[in-house]
Amino acid sequence: MLASLLIAAAAASAPAPLVEKVEPPYWWTGMRNDTLQLMVTGHNVGDATVSAAYPGVTLLEDVRLDNPDYKILYFRISPEAAPGEMPLTFRLGKREQKVDYQLRARAKSGEAHEGFTASDVLYLLMPDRFAQGKSAAADPYEGLEYKAQPDRQNPNARHGGNIQGIIDHLDYLNDLGVTAIWVCPVLENDMPGGSYHGYATTDYYRIDPRFGTNEEWNLLIEEANKRGMKVVMDMIFNHSGLNHPWLKNTPSKDWLNHPEGDVMTNFRLSTVHDPYVSDYDKDATVNGWFVKSMPDLNQRNPHLMRYLIQNSIWWVESSGINGIRMDTYPYADADGMASWIDAVMEEYPNFNIVGECWYDNEGGAAFWQKGNNLNPKDPRLPSVMDFRLTTQGHKYFDEPTTPWTGLNGLYDHLSMDFLFPEPQKILTFLDNHDTDRFLLKEPENLDTWKQAVTFLLTSRGIPQVYYGTELLMNGSKEGSDGYVRRDFPGGFEGDTTDAFTREGRTPIQNEAWDYLSSLLKWRRDTANEVIAKGTLKHFMPINCAYVYERSLGDKKVVVMINGTDQPLDLEMARYAEILPAGTRLSRSLGGEEVTIGETLTLAPREVLLLQNF
Repeated sequence: MLASLLIAAAAASAPAPLVEKVEPPYWWTGMRNDTLQLMVTGHNVGDATVSAAYPGVTLLEDVRLDNPDYKILYFRISPEAAPGEMPLTFRLGKREQKVDYQLRARAKSGEAHEGFTASDVLYLLMPDRFAQGKSAAADPYEGLEYKAQPDRQNPNARHGGNIQGIIDHLDYLNDLGVTAIWVCPVLENDMPGGSYHGYATTDYYRIDPRFGTNEEWNLLIEEANKRGMKVVMDMIFNHSGLNHPWLKNTPSKDWLNHPEGDVMTNFRLSTVHDPYVSDYDKDATVNGWFVKSMPDLNQRNPHLMRYLIQNSIWWVESSGINGIRMDTYPYADADGMASWIDAVMEEYPNFNIVGECWYDNEGGAAFWQKGNNLNPKDPRLPSVMDFRLTTQGHKYFDEPTTPWTGLNGLYDHLSMDFLFPEPQKILTFLDNHDTDRFLLKEPENLDTWKQAVTFLLTSRGIPQVYYGTELLMNGSKEGSDGYVRRDFPGGFEGDTTDAFTREGRTPIQNEAWDYLSSLLKWRRDTANEVIAKGTLKHFMPINCAYVYERSLGDKKVVVMINGTDQPLDLEMARYAEILPAGTRLSRSLGGEEVTIGETLTLAPREVLLLQNF
């Protein structure tokens, strides 16, 4: 007993280790960029000297930040360096600590990492609300300060979904016909309140234990890829969570913008491209905190920016993700984010990144796409998001078509694509986790819903479908974001219905599921090249019908949408340049063949999908 007490007393009096944490936790040899940054954390480690002796590796720079509890090290890893344990020795006075840093062999080349493209359809899901599986995590609250239990009755609380729940339902998603999964943030969010959404990171290298483990995340990508599905990872570099260690013990004076948290963003992204903007307004937009619980990171700090760049590369290399969706993209420093894209795309030239650029107009979104002539600085961003389609979608498909409304609004929206260098790389969607559901309530029939999802999956761009669309999940954000982030029925123990099964869905849900699945599989298996690579030609809907063609070589797909609640006779001479008289086409989703004559009749609110192959 006395010996135990003496050991405990000795442990209590032992000095804290010089090195408490090294990020990234490991790296690779043979990377295209041969510079490695290590961020070392520990009490007064900034005052320590460092020595490293490893063949092919050179210590380039030892940076002491304002806070002595941090040290930044830069190494050059030459092409000759072999995988192994690189010994690092830290010395401070009489104290010495050795750290063996692991350099690994790459599993595949950077070129072999395939990104998502217009050939894909992304299925957006929120892990906490999708499904709960039996996680391998020993303790779902390990190392966390906030340990609130799931409360599924509270729309703003955690509900308990996790990564294993997604893995358990990959066959469902594959059967539905999607080819990629966009997963809302899964990194540690050790925050109070409603941080179930994942957008307040407190550890950039750790999967939140309530979602699972780093190994389970890697398994998700592996299992999805086996089924021919890609995985897109959601990241946030504009801000962190308030409970991140950087807020408790800030590395340097310029690590954060407005470190006192006294300036909130004004959410006015027009200031970024406004030629008359005041410094005050632009500063509030890009340097103000997103909300009080999400402090604004300063990407102009070169050490912080390098940390974030390496973090993305680490997740691509370690888990094999197929793309990144970057949250709140225009709120961060434009030059810093451009350097991030350059670094990631240089390492992975076939990868893809989409940035959340939330504008209710085409010009604001186009300002951020790579290669545009609107932005005096090339923003480098390959893909942007079509929020205009989302905010106006109800009007396009629900309102009567007049010369200025309904389908004419949709036509006018696409007519603005001249602003975008690559319209086919626009991410298109009817709704997502931050907007009202496209369906505000369950419909009595699926006429306009079918028109909307058909347009989404046959027009230009990279389509994204929000989880539960196939079940007609509906609702408004009014009162709580949680109302558009409801649990997937059947994903949790105790659910009275299981919508993952046909038996658990209502007749109208099965009608929706069957239609969307047929459309997704047709797009994936039959018309992929035409839709992903084909040109688009459309006709102004002066007769309340919207007609457009996707063509590639001698293959074509034609879509006809009746924007009225009445039968509509189309005079086909108007469409002769794509459908000359006598043309014979097949109905893409089955049915009798169609021969083009003088007129063609569309039923009320019909959407007709035709092809010549």
